[in-house]
Amino acid sequence: MRVALICIDKPDMLQVRLDNRAAHLAHIDASGIVEMAGPFLDNGAMVGSLVVLNVGSMAQAQEWAASDPYAKAGLFASVDMREWKKVVG
Repeated sequence: MRVALICIDKPDMLQVRLDNRAAHLAHIDASGIVEMAGPFLDNGAMVGSLVVLNVGSMAQAQEWAASDPYAKAGLFASVDMREWKKVVG
């Protein structure tokens, strides 16, 4: 199953994002379950993340999200996790 994580940063947290970016990308690479990911932008500045996971269960997606270095650093104001069906692309 695919799960989309829609993560919105807390205001004025760009430095926290930058400080944890390398660890976040390493988490993505190491997990082997991320199909696609990238930041949301506001006038070119990163303000959130969209991550699509290919997992066996919602619990696995929740575990991945909780262990993300961005989440551990307190970057996100909100994280919405939704089962998602790929149709195009």
